[in-house]
Amino acid sequence: MGGCAALWIASDALAAASGDDPRGWLARTDQALSNRNYEGVFVHEHAGETETLRVIHRFDSEGVAERLLSMDGSGREFIRKGTQLICYLPDRRTVLVERSPDSALLLTGLPRVDATAADQYEVKELTRTRVSGRDARVIAVTPMDRLRYGYRLWIDEATAMPLKTQLRDSHGGVLEQIVFTSITMLSHIPNSELEPGVDARTYRWVRREAEPVDGRSLSVSWEANSLPPGFRMTASARQMLPAGPVEHLVFSDGLASVSVFIEIGRAASPEPGKDDAATMGTSSAFSTVVQGYRVTAVGEVPPETVRLIAQSIRNSGPVPGAPESVASGAAAPSPGPRSRATLDPSGGLDAVNDPSPSIFGGPSLGNPALSPEPHGLGAERPTFGNAGPVGGFGAPGGPAGGGPGKR
Repeated sequence: MGGCAALWIASDALAAASGDDPRGWLARTDQALSNRNYEGVFVHEHAGETETLRVIHRFDSEGVAERLLSMDGSGREFIRKGTQLICYLPDRRTVLVERSPDSALLLTGLPRVDATAADQYEVKELTRTRVSGRDARVIAVTPMDRLRYGYRLWIDEATAMPLKTQLRDSHGGVLEQIVFTSITMLSHIPNSELEPGVDARTYRWVRREAEPVDGRSLSVSWEANSLPPGFRMTASARQMLPAGPVEHLVFSDGLASVSVFIEIGRAASPEPGKDDAATMGTSSAFSTVVQGYRVTAVGEVPPETVRLIAQSIRNSGPVPGAPESVASGAAAPSPGPRSRATLDPSGGLDAVNDPSPSIFGGPSLGNPALSPEPHGLGAERPTFGNAGPVGGFGAPGGPAGGGPGKR
């Protein structure tokens, strides 16, 4: 009897210790966002601007359905059902329709630090507190150098939902913040809650499917010869954009991710010293000419990181077989949250196009000239400025990083 009691006590202590693991809380939060029914209102602060948004998320036997709407300004709405994403833009009287990865969420998962990131970040729990009247665990994800950003999360103890999140620089300064003012877990969400609040029958509808790439016309493949510590290539594919085919490479340290876009359809004139850099909010981009080709790196990392990655790209010789390297009618690998930029089709970086709420996955609605966003709406897409959601608070996207087929 005493032995059984001791074994039970030891098992209970082990379970408690596992439940208190800060990395475990990050995983629980990711699962809660994906697999529960909820409705909430939150305030997003980014680049000196504040916006209030409402999110509705339903998970059932038919999959995931979501609706995200801005309660300020233009009243834009994003509705995803299965693999279809519809963006309603009342101020432009326009609706954008495109395919969305089946696992992509409008309200994306939060930082998940996998084994490959263990040497680059410290993850620990801080003093517990209360947020919006709820008991919360506070998890800090702190980078070990200045080549990546850190995170702080306030997680509801009862539901594992994120009550508050912050993106932080190397000095601990807050770059971006999201705070839920209300959140409700629901047993049922009716279909009516997932319909748009605007009558879009007279709007202009823009639809876009991925364009195939002719692999026979491509003869260059790429690699990185000297990356920042912890980063490695996690995905590579080719896709057709309005200005021509590009190679899309994804680099991740297991948490942060950077996309690299190479204009492989035509070579650029080498111009020594002709490098472009831009930042907007928490996104950084760097464009340079490598072996006669325009190379642009963009991601939610400090400017020095995208510069180092862009300058490390080199031509590695003949490409692999077309089935392995050409994205024919399918979306290229997701570059991860907010890895997007606007490029001038003549070469060079025009501006980082990431002015909108950072916790959302979805299309980049920027310059129609050449948007390397894999869900991009191509040449038909108008410029909407602060219209679209972007991917999420540092969690790597798609094949880029730690989550299971994440955003």
